[in-house]
Amino acid sequence: MVQNFEYTIEDAEINDLEAIVSIYNETIAGRMVTADLEPVTVQDRINWFKEHSPEFRPLWVMKVDGRVAAWLSFQSFYDRPAYNATAEISIYITEEYRNCGIGSILMNKAIATCPNIQVQTLLGFVFAHNEPSLALLEKKFGFERWAHLPRVANLDGIERDLVILGKRV
Repeated sequence: MVQNFEYTIEDAEINDLEAIVSIYNETIAGRMVTADLEPVTVQDRINWFKEHSPEFRPLWVMKVDGRVAAWLSFQSFYDRPAYNATAEISIYITEEYRNCGIGSILMNKAIATCPNIQVQTLLGFVFAHNEPSLALLEKKFGFERWAHLPRVANLDGIERDLVILGKRV
């Protein structure tokens, strides 16, 4: 799908955090994207926000008409120096802009940015029932299934599998 809107992708600033948290919280009730069961607050995410930097672990916001419509983060994997060339990637899109091609736009930028931030391996941690995210990573961007963790999450009494996808970039 091709977007029919103008957008910018920028490094997130602290004043974007409220919108980032709001978009994240939109996904909780659906029990398909995150393992959080209750909404988080801006205060809950301040340390997480500070862990990001444009030159090592970017956090980007996509803005449409000046409003945050989506965000992407690179997160350190296992937080040990030997893993610095590996990062987990997460994308969250506000409901109004889902299925508009934003995930692909953000993934293309992320993959293109990896050499500049010394990332050689991208990981995605995706619930096995999250077919849209699996399709984005596997079919559109060539991620491979590197691990399948059966029934590791309990979402309202339903045990869910986690798939770890990986791509060398």
